[in-house]
Amino acid sequence: ASSFARMFVQVCLYFYCKCLWRCLKFVVRKLTGRCELQRICYNTKPGAARTMKIEASLKGSKSKRLQTSVSVHPDAIEKTIDDIMELKRINPDINPQLGVSLQACLLQIVGYRNLIAEVEKLRREPYDSENLQHEEMLLKLWKCLKPNSPLKARISKQWCEIGFQGDDPKTDFRGMGLLGLYNLVYFAEWDTEIAQQVLSDSLQPKYSQFSKAEWEKKKFDKAIGYSFAIVGINITDLAYNLLVSGALKTHFYNVAPEAPTLTHFQQTFC
Repeated sequence: ASSFARMFVQVCLYFYCKCLWRCLKFVVRKLTGRCELQRICYNTKPGAARTMKIEASLKGSKSKRLQTSVSVHPDAIEKTIDDIMELKRINPDINPQLGVSLQACLLQIVGYRNLIAEVEKLRREPYDSENLQHEEMLLKLWKCLKPNSPLKARISKQWCEIGFQGDDPKTDFRGMGLLGLYNLVYFAEWDTEIAQQVLSDSLQPKYSQFSKAEWEKKKFDKAIGYSFAIVGINITDLAYNLLVSGALKTHFYNVAPEAPTLTHFQQTFC
């Protein structure tokens, strides 16, 4: 009985708040002469704060056309803006900046959804040793990290030197697929000096290799060793989950003036 009463109260509160919010929006529009989208664009600076408010407003609208506007194809964004202006009875000649502001927000919102799809596709694509492009990327990773140490064979224990677990790295990409390799190569290629330094730090002796007395006697002042490649793949997993959960929206909406791209995701990984 108590659970039923609690549920009944929650349902009543939901409908009460929903009706109250709609009434409040109606009153504010009558007083200001502006719809919620106009108020957001005029009162909030460009960036994550504005885009997330616009996204919430569109998703929470009672109009199906507005609700679906956040998932249109990028090529349909201009037409979608025209539809929104028409639906809200906003004259684009009197409010030219509003269309520009809404378009920028929609580019970010739609771009974020498309980025998730692109990242997911890479994550689901397994590493294929028969695929020449995959093999070239893997060898590029080695050359960037170990330019003065030629790889003696494709299947080699040398891979352990950059943090893979065995003699064939492809087995370590199972969890994140090609996405893990893409991120590692991006880091090694575009921040080569830093990547090599991080690799060097990762090769410091591991605590487990010493007794407590030996460790204290040597007084190591650098990072405890770790597996560079494996940690990179694990960080890719973390970045992926943050992306899918929406936790990266604030960051991407602030750094990407239009649609966030795979490069933005890779820069976040780095």
